[in-house]
Amino acid sequence: MKKLLPLLLCLALAVLLAHGMPPISREFNTHCRCAEVESRMIPPDRLKSLKIFPQDAHCHKTEVIAGLTNGERICLNPQSAWVRKLVRFVLQQQQTQPQTE
Repeated sequence: MKKLLPLLLCLALAVLLAHGMPPISREFNTHCRCAEVESRMIPPDRLKSLKIFPQDAHCHKTEVIAGLTNGERICLNPQSAWVRKLVRFVLQQQQTQPQTE
């Protein structure tokens, strides 16, 4: 019994450590939606939608994801001046539109 207890404690510790470890793959990111961001300006006629995700417990930065007319989704750099202006414009439009339920 004395030999079994340390073995069980080691096994329990290994399980706890493995469960709390982040994934090994670089492509798999469980926290933020955007692994890379784009700073180049997107022509307005190619923009279909814009989603803004403020920083939270899962991601330490604000994320801006643009949906394009060709179906592609790209992450925009929220630090770019043109993206900041676009976000301000979208937020102002949302505030001025009447709420429909």
